[in-house]
Amino acid sequence: MEFNISFLAGLGCGLCIGISFFAIKRYFGSFKETADTIKKFASKSEYKLVLVVRTDLGMSKGKIAAQCGHAAVGAFEKALKADPEGLKCWQMTGQAKVAVKTDSVDDMKQIADNAKKMGIITSMIRDAGRTQIAPNSITVLGVGPAPKDVVDKVTGHLKLL
Repeated sequence: MEFNISFLAGLGCGLCIGISFFAIKRYFGSFKETADTIKKFASKSEYKLVLVVRTDLGMSKGKIAAQCGHAAVGAFEKALKADPEGLKCWQMTGQAKVAVKTDSVDDMKQIADNAKKMGIITSMIRDAGRTQIAPNSITVLGVGPAPKDVVDKVTGHLKLL
């Protein structure tokens, strides 16, 4: 009977020690992962998302805000799948969003083509036409999130909204 109790006591102690080592390793390992993540993001350039708004449609401020929201959400969803690392960098560097303007759908399409050629995520928004503008009108183009210097090569010539 003593043998069984000693065996069970030893087994219990061994399990406790093993679980403790596992917990300690996991606890201190998470600090290392966090430090590595911060270092990785700190070493990368600042990221941003540019929202290119068509001004020739005569949208109200509220309509522009809603369309920009659609473009930002669309770009976020695409980045989740296509560039999760870049999305994390954008999130860790403040989620910068800049609204700029263009007065032509042709200019907007050219910007989208240039961005795609450079591998930048784009989110082109077409309105349903239920309120202020014609159905299927292209209203806003989201460019990014991507490194600021890369996005600026495509949108840097545009003026702030």
